[in-house]
Amino acid sequence: MAVESRVMALAEIAWNRFGLGARSDEAPPADSKRWLTDQFDRWNPRPAALAGTATTAVAGQAVAQARAELRMVRQERRATQATDKPDAMPMAADPPDNRAAQIRRGVRQFYLDGVAARTAAAVASNTPFVERLTHFWSNHFAVSADKLEVTGLAAAFEFDAIRPHVLGRFHDLLLAVEHHPAMLLYLDQAQSVGPDSPFGQRRMGGRAGLNENLAREILELHTLGVRTGYGQGDVTELARALTGWTVAGLGRGGPRVVPGQPGEAVFAPALHQPGSRTVLGKQYGEGGAGQSAAVLANLAVHPATAKHIATKLVRHFIADDPPPAAVARLERAFLSSGGDLPTVYRALIAAPEAGAPGTPKFRTPWEWTVAALRAIDAPAAEGRGLVNLFGQLGQPIWRPGQPIGFDDIAASWAGPDALMRRIEAAERLAGRLREPPDPRALATRLFPQSLAPTTATAISRAESPAQGLALLFVAPQFLRR
Repeated sequence: MAVESRVMALAEIAWNRFGLGARSDEAPPADSKRWLTDQFDRWNPRPAALAGTATTAVAGQAVAQARAELRMVRQERRATQATDKPDAMPMAADPPDNRAAQIRRGVRQFYLDGVAARTAAAVASNTPFVERLTHFWSNHFAVSADKLEVTGLAAAFEFDAIRPHVLGRFHDLLLAVEHHPAMLLYLDQAQSVGPDSPFGQRRMGGRAGLNENLAREILELHTLGVRTGYGQGDVTELARALTGWTVAGLGRGGPRVVPGQPGEAVFAPALHQPGSRTVLGKQYGEGGAGQSAAVLANLAVHPATAKHIATKLVRHFIADDPPPAAVARLERAFLSSGGDLPTVYRALIAAPEAGAPGTPKFRTPWEWTVAALRAIDAPAAEGRGLVNLFGQLGQPIWRPGQPIGFDDIAASWAGPDALMRRIEAAERLAGRLREPPDPRALATRLFPQSLAPTTATAISRAESPAQGLALLFVAPQFLRR
């Protein structure tokens, strides 16, 4: 009996702490650790739920075209205002403001479709641990869909830059995200010009043009972490090395300076700052695109990067206050493998703290919603409704509002107002079901070992199955993982 209880307890940990919550018909795995690692072999970076979403190339071209059209609308508006004549525009044409709104709605549709596809993929996934890892990395390398261009490319950023590399090397993942149009646009790298580059000298006289945003976030957030020995000089030198990386049609320079399809991430030598660079005491010779690639390759395996990534993974999967022993275990795995991510994930699963009883992590709104939808086998929902739901819960998808991403600790999500929003959302989710499942049986299947007697009693006394289901969704066992 004790063995069976231990198996059930480990199954709950695998489902909730490492996965996305159990599905209603899911049998507890006999070997929870193997169930997690076996997902590496079954992982599909582009499952059926994502099959119809726009690729980076398609979304990038659409964004570039939209911005060109918006530029024309602005020019027409200025021309109309300058003539000050009511009949300056043909009567049959849409007013400029209406056309601009229509163009923006077209770009926003990429975002709505992406949120719907991401949610559907998570709800249907039979590899929930790896799916969770993609969400972790998407938040680690955060972009925020506040600019029109990023709104159109945010989904493609996760689907094309992160998902294919989540089981590879950290170095490859780092290169993919830093060279994606969404990141280059979000952190203004597409506007960065080397002051002594051919374009910088010809158009700006070497006076301005360098933007350090991407370089700073690479060092502070993506690799080394804060207060790890780098200085402002390293930020500037990395920014100079990164010059040349831009987005065709959406950054500085026209087609002659920046070749490539509109919306495509490219390296334009005419924008690159010439000369050697010194970052963290190491010198990098001239080499065009190879210069920044060499810097990133060293940052990807730096000891500070290993510690930073290990700490964030342990905080995400184990505890808000990361146990030092678990962090050290992952750090060693990262360094010894050269940043091989599956090796690091296996070290995470093997850490004794990972299998400790209890539910120390509070589910974010995204995690909570996906767990609820998986529990009731919810069908795919349309993007606008999901966007509204996640916005009301305080975690709009791909919109953290800052490069550091969303917080990963309970203090940010467990406040009274946030809990009230979840109660309201739970009632809506349960109330929309025509035939809600028996909440008592569902609670037992989802939490075969840890269902609290008080929770079971509250559910059994509910006035209706829908009310019982809503109570389950806001029970302590369901709010935490």
